[in-house]
Amino acid sequence: MPDLSIIIVNYKTPQLILDCLTSVHTYTQSISFEVLVIDNQSNDTSQTIIQASFPTVRWFQMGYNSGFARANNLGIRQAQGRFILLLNSDTLLIDDVLGHCVQVLDKQPDVAAVSALQLQANRQIRPNLYTTFGQMRRAFYILPGGEASERFLNRLMPDPHYADPNQVEWLSGAFLMTRPAVIAKAGMLDESFFMYGEDVEWGYRLGKQGRLLLLRDQKFVHLEYGSSEDNQQHIVTHINRFKSQVQVSQLLWVRKQYGIGAYLVLMLHYILMIPVVFIWKIAVNLRDRRRPWADLGNQWAFTKQVGIFLRFFWKTLLNKPGFYKV
Repeated sequence: MPDLSIIIVNYKTPQLILDCLTSVHTYTQSISFEVLVIDNQSNDTSQTIIQASFPTVRWFQMGYNSGFARANNLGIRQAQGRFILLLNSDTLLIDDVLGHCVQVLDKQPDVAAVSALQLQANRQIRPNLYTTFGQMRRAFYILPGGEASERFLNRLMPDPHYADPNQVEWLSGAFLMTRPAVIAKAGMLDESFFMYGEDVEWGYRLGKQGRLLLLRDQKFVHLEYGSSEDNQQHIVTHINRFKSQVQVSQLLWVRKQYGIGAYLVLMLHYILMIPVVFIWKIAVNLRDRRRPWADLGNQWAFTKQVGIFLRFFWKTLLNKPGFYKV
């Protein structure tokens, strides 16, 4: 039995996986491991390319683009290791972080799952990474910037405080190591999620089985958006900062973890913000002696986003099992 089963989901990213596995084999010398690649119907030569360089890779076909949760669950069911690692294709190891994480889980049975700090491609620590549910939820509200708004949201959705500085409420699915026994008790990833949000919801259930640790002295590189086709097409502004698939999944998480009330408050907030953002922009245009209807593209983009959220409204409100794919 290998010490670790490494599960990587592939969607048309063979070169990223080659780079990832090269780093895994280069730096992981202290433990034994197997690699499982779950392919989301890439319809390319990914398997041939990857297994030519790493013939021991165990390859599984989903048969359709199943997203993150369903593909990882197949990997979890097929895994043979003492521990299981969900690892993104767009990650690189820079030292024996996997061996260290296995050691932590071996020595601390009260720890349910571990992860490491994410670095950007330039090897700088990735900023603004959320580690609490409150941080995530506060980011969903579109309020004027400033300390008053920040204090208000912090009172409504405070963060927990732990004695261990490494302890967090949830861990990113880009790098998450846990035990099969923990998964057996917590349940696998929720397959209603297509992408995003599933690791947050899973973190809530994993956290009931033990402590979740983000090891501050361990690091890995997360390039991000390896298979995202719209990464460069989304212009981020204060009111138009959500990607449709991301936020549909996050709204589903809010509904599942915090109930109907929290979900309705958030949806009502978005609906009421539509006239607010238009009135605000028109007022700014009049102040600047411009045509009232000038440059409303950002406002229309936000309205379109809310329309997408509303497409999933009843399904989310009733928490219906399904496939929440935009």
